[in-house]
Amino acid sequence: MTKDVTIKEAQVKMGKAEQALQRELGQIRAGRANASLLNRVNVEYYGVPTPINQLATITIPEARVLMVTPYDKSTLKEIERALLASDLGLTPANDGSVIRLVIPQLTQDRREELAKNVKKEAETAKVAVRNVRRDAIDELRKREKNNDLTEDDLHNLEDEVQKVTDTATNKIDEIAAAKDKEIMAD
Repeated sequence: MTKDVTIKEAQVKMGKAEQALQRELGQIRAGRANASLLNRVNVEYYGVPTPINQLATITIPEARVLMVTPYDKSTLKEIERALLASDLGLTPANDGSVIRLVIPQLTQDRREELAKNVKKEAETAKVAVRNVRRDAIDELRKREKNNDLTEDDLHNLEDEVQKVTDTATNKIDEIAAAKDKEIMAD
């Protein structure tokens, strides 16, 4: 039997939940320099909020240092202002041509707090996956009610939806465990 359209759609939606989780976890600071920390920082550039990565090169010269080199040196002050105003909790060091952001060592309490955030984000992703499963099963039951599916087909497709859901949930657990390990490592 070929994969049902409803199951394919559910797989795509569950994949999007996994991608959203990875994006969210990329924003969580793990004590190491990571350019994705700056993804949410927007800089006022000629009156338009512009992502920092469109105005500057972000490099990692050392394990705990992010270096922001603007393409246009006149934007240096605006980039510094945006970094100070962001929720990163990092103080930019401006030397006139580049901005350096030193990422401090995480305390054990902060690591535990970040680990809780990882678990919360993972649970949010799992809820999204379960919602997709519920919608897919509802769709299959409607089709069975309209005599588009037999009872046996419905049962088999519900099992298939559950397998897809289990796979997505396991993937979410793996993503969260990897981020948790990264946070707890020195």
